[in-house]
Amino acid sequence: MIQPPKPKARADKVSLWQYMRLFRRDILSAQPERLYRAWMAEFRTPFFRSYMVNDAEVIRAVLKERPQAFPKSGRVGSGLRPLLGNSVFLTNGATWERQRRIIDPAFEGGRLRETFPSICRAAQDAAARFAGHAGREIDIEPETSHAAADVIFRTLFSIPIDHAVARDVFEAFQTYQRSQPILNLAAFVPVPSWVPRGYRRETRASARRIRRLIHQLTVNRQAEIDAGSAPQDLATKIMTTPDPKTGERFDVEEMVDQVAIFFLAGHETSASALAWALYLLALFPDWQDRVAEEAHGADLADFSQMSKLKITRDVFRETLRLYPPVPMMVRETTQAETFRKRAIRPGAQVVISQWHLHRQNRMWERPDDFDPTRWETENGQACARDAYLPFSAGPRVCPGAGFAMIEGVMMLASILRDLRVVLGSAPPPVPVAHLTVRSQSGIALRIVRR
Repeated sequence: MIQPPKPKARADKVSLWQYMRLFRRDILSAQPERLYRAWMAEFRTPFFRSYMVNDAEVIRAVLKERPQAFPKSGRVGSGLRPLLGNSVFLTNGATWERQRRIIDPAFEGGRLRETFPSICRAAQDAAARFAGHAGREIDIEPETSHAAADVIFRTLFSIPIDHAVARDVFEAFQTYQRSQPILNLAAFVPVPSWVPRGYRRETRASARRIRRLIHQLTVNRQAEIDAGSAPQDLATKIMTTPDPKTGERFDVEEMVDQVAIFFLAGHETSASALAWALYLLALFPDWQDRVAEEAHGADLADFSQMSKLKITRDVFRETLRLYPPVPMMVRETTQAETFRKRAIRPGAQVVISQWHLHRQNRMWERPDDFDPTRWETENGQACARDAYLPFSAGPRVCPGAGFAMIEGVMMLASILRDLRVVLGSAPPPVPVAHLTVRSQSGIALRIVRR
């Protein structure tokens, strides 16, 4: 049976220096094969200890039962700080709680229905752009990035990707995501805050450019809010929502931080998932035909009919299992802990690797197979509860999870309704982790009209 591509694991024994080099190049291939069946694995450096956990009980304690005892690790934040500043993705404690109290209302209740027309228009435009490539072989990753960025700008600021500032942000972000590894030198070596972090020059430059452009959008939106002429989109909702405890709102600088993570979480992750979904459907054309047939049987402009797209939703869920856009989460212990009868010291790094958890071969049946029907099986339903974290879990679950699922399903249905994607002439794509799980050399597919 055909299996979707998976990066080759490294040798079981390597030196710390070799591991650091492999890790900086790509997190996924830097790991040994045994992690796909381990319940917990310890990694030692001269400066800290790290524990990767695949045990459902430990993960539940870290993410759901006692999340305050396991804040986000500053080792990850150090690499992303130039772009994300003090965003909700990086903060902990009272600061994070205040930010979520302001942000969460924008994604609650009927907000999905309100943003659906913008998602629908972006999906229609994406399908038209793909149709323009009919008869040709293309790298679909730039196309899915374009489509996902269009959704974010339409839903956040009510502007399409063709808007001049939106286009500039998009282009700068393409440079940033390819040049910035998830972790930099500070992830391995504890250094004072004044020591340079080893950011690449293009990484620093693109981060400054992105934040400058987002600042321009945010200042303009604040002026519209003050004048009473702002559209009622996500940016307006967030900027006008007071903290229910203090009555404070985000100022412009705080909003720039939050918009940066909305763009990262809402654009980069969606682009990754959509590209892998299209590749998988080219690899398994029978499933692609079922998605197309389902799309023809629904009115894609009607939000109430999204529930009819069950096959498409299961395909997208399976894509998020095999290629989770965010491959790992890192937390830090604040006190002595005991994991699986092992004593863990304060300051240890706790790595929850969605990449390995979603392919844990002692939990999932046929973990490396593409099988959208697994979600109806007893094993699939059990693993969905205990071993499936594409959007994290607990209090820090992604607030836009429902938004992302609607977007992914709509994009697949809209593109494949009248078009077919066929495997191109290039070798199978190799998954690597940049900011998200991407292909090492793009994903070449041929676009054909049905």
